[in-house]
Amino acid sequence: MQENTLDQAQAEQVAGRLETVLEEVGRVVVGQREMVEGMLLGLVADGHILLEGVPGLAKTLAVRTLAEAIETSFQRIQFTPDLLPADIVGTTIYRRESGEFTVKQGPVFHSIILADEINRAPAKVQSALLEAMQERQVTIGEETFPLPDPFLVLATQNPIEQEGTYPLPEAQVDRFLLKLRVRYPDKAEERVILERMGGGEPPHAVPVITPDDIAEFRRTAESVFVDEKIKTYILDLVFATREPRTYGLDLGPLLAWGASPRATLALVRLARARALLQGRAYVVPEDVKAVGHGALRHRLLLSYEAEAQELTSDDLVDRLLESVDVP
Repeated sequence: MQENTLDQAQAEQVAGRLETVLEEVGRVVVGQREMVEGMLLGLVADGHILLEGVPGLAKTLAVRTLAEAIETSFQRIQFTPDLLPADIVGTTIYRRESGEFTVKQGPVFHSIILADEINRAPAKVQSALLEAMQERQVTIGEETFPLPDPFLVLATQNPIEQEGTYPLPEAQVDRFLLKLRVRYPDKAEERVILERMGGGEPPHAVPVITPDDIAEFRRTAESVFVDEKIKTYILDLVFATREPRTYGLDLGPLLAWGASPRATLALVRLARARALLQGRAYVVPEDVKAVGHGALRHRLLLSYEAEAQELTSDDLVDRLLESVDVP
C-alpha cells in the first residue's frame, strides 16, 4: 500500500513554482499553452517528448525559451539525410602533435536537446540519439560519458511532408514518454504574434528555476499519491487496447497492436506530474484523462481498416476514455 508522503501545502508550493515557468515561457511564446504544459510535464516526469506539427508553430522557440527559463544548456540539432551518428554523439580525433586520440563530444551533451525533423535522418542516426535517451550515457571509442542531468530530448516531425523521410519505427516511438500534437493558434493569438514579432526585438525569457529545482520537482512528483482504484483505471485503459472485446469495445478490427507496458508507466508518471502542476498531492481520474492522448496516441498501431476509415489514433483514444469505466 502506497503511503501519501506529500502534503497539500508542499504540492501547492511546487505548483506555484511550475506556474512561474509557464508564465515566463508565455511571455515569449504566444498561446500554445497545451504544448508548453506538455513539455513541462515531460520535464517533471523525466521523459522525452515527440512534437508533431507543421512548420511555423513555435516549436523551436518554445523549446529554446523553456531552456532559458530553466537556466540550463540548450542545443538544436537539425536532422538531415547526410547526418552521421558521430555528428550526434561525438567522435575520437587523432592529434598529430601528441600522437594520441582525443574525444570530441557531440551536441547531445546538453541538458535540453531539440532534435528537429528527426524523421529526416536515417535509422542509424535515429538509433544513436534514442540510445542516448534510453541509457542517459554515450560511448565514444572505449570511453563512456554520462549525459547531463536533467537531460530532455524534444524531437519534432512534420506530419504532412513525407518525401525524403525515414519514419520512426514503432519500437523507437514507444520510447518517447509522450507525443504532443502542436496546433495552429487561434485568430486572437495570431494577432498578438503579429504585433509582438512583426517588428523590433522579440522578448527573451529569464531563468526562474535551476536544474536542482527540476530534481526536486521530480522527487516530489514521485510522492504524489495514486489510489489503487486509479491504478486499476490505468491498467484497464491499457488492457482495453490489447483486449478491447473484454471491455465491450468494438476496436479489435481497428487496432493492429495495442499499447505496451511503457504506456502504463507513462500514464502513472504523467498523471502524477499533472496532479502536481494542478497543486494536488494526489491523482484524480481527470489527471489520467488529461494525459491519455499524449501517452497513448503514439503507442497504438492502427490497422488498414482504421486507415481506410480515415480514423486516427486520437479517435481511438477518445473511444477508450469515453468507454472505460472511471472510478
